[in-house]
Amino acid sequence: MKKYGLFLVCLVFSLTAFSQKAFLNFEEKNYDFGKVNEADGKITHVFNFVNKGNSPLVINRVQASCGCTTPTWTKEPIEPGKPGSITVTYNPLGRPGVFTKTITVYSNATEEQIVLIIKGEVIPKATTSNSTYPIEINGLSLKSKVVQMNNINKGNKQERVLEIKNSTSSSIKPTFESIPAYLSVSVSPDILKPNAEGKITFSFDSKKCPQWGPVTDNLSLLVNGQKSKSNDNRISIYSNIVEDFSHLTIDQKRSSPIVEIPQKTVHLGVIKSGQKRTGSFKISNKGINSLEVRRIINNNLEMRLHQNSLSIGSGKTGQISFDVNTKNLPVGEFKKTITIQTNDPVNSFLILVADWTVQK
Repeated sequence: MKKYGLFLVCLVFSLTAFSQKAFLNFEEKNYDFGKVNEADGKITHVFNFVNKGNSPLVINRVQASCGCTTPTWTKEPIEPGKPGSITVTYNPLGRPGVFTKTITVYSNATEEQIVLIIKGEVIPKATTSNSTYPIEINGLSLKSKVVQMNNINKGNKQERVLEIKNSTSSSIKPTFESIPAYLSVSVSPDILKPNAEGKITFSFDSKKCPQWGPVTDNLSLLVNGQKSKSNDNRISIYSNIVEDFSHLTIDQKRSSPIVEIPQKTVHLGVIKSGQKRTGSFKISNKGINSLEVRRIINNNLEMRLHQNSLSIGSGKTGQISFDVNTKNLPVGEFKKTITIQTNDPVNSFLILVADWTVQK
């Protein structure tokens, strides 16, 4: 009888906890662009949704299946009953034919991963030298100035190739400066004859990169040792260093750290204009192995973090502290987020929220 009563208590508790979760309800999960012209440029679709759950919805991240698809989404917590959106942009340049792309949404909702799909058919435009290589730097034509490495498992290497062409009547030699130790760049051929095509190979060695999470590298491209006259010779490389949990054994999973954050939103209250205030998030490790907060990602100019990483032993508690400076903020309400990356296989990315009101 006691066991039966305990079972009922556990069942009620589980149902209550489940009912308190956010629920991500999309109007649609698939969108067909139909036939689109490559010449018309980027195409965009907005996936609208409503939080039909009983607690605030936080979208941790949105991951596209390739670099040609760029998602943006509602970053602030979405209260029950409120709407949000995920905007997906597809670049058809150099991608003629039928396409199907997936966008995976990671959140704290009952369904933690939701896959959205876009598809269509790109009608190619007439090929010319300018359309194939739309970027020009001192006579060197490039297909793009952006290289998307996407997700790289820590310890692995990733390569991407950028196609180039010599659009001048003289031979040219492309070189780079400001190359970090974890990146290698090779140009083939190293000297391009007039009207010749070639390629630049970028190799990212995540083992040598000290950083976790999003990494942006801006390399300066020189043509025959010269920068662009407009000083617009930057090649941007975007990478995201993540941890691969897919090979963990059952015992390793049982010994994994377990992150627990009792309060993911910190309310700082009313702050007078021009003043500062300090806040913090408590973080506990309920697992066996040490919890490593790999990186704390903060893109808010008005928030200054006291640390960039954190290590918490089994059964221990740490904190992430920050200062808010309202010097350059107008009067009003503010809600800002930071993202933490951990070695907890279940919660490798978490979003924390700080809100406050600025008054005169």
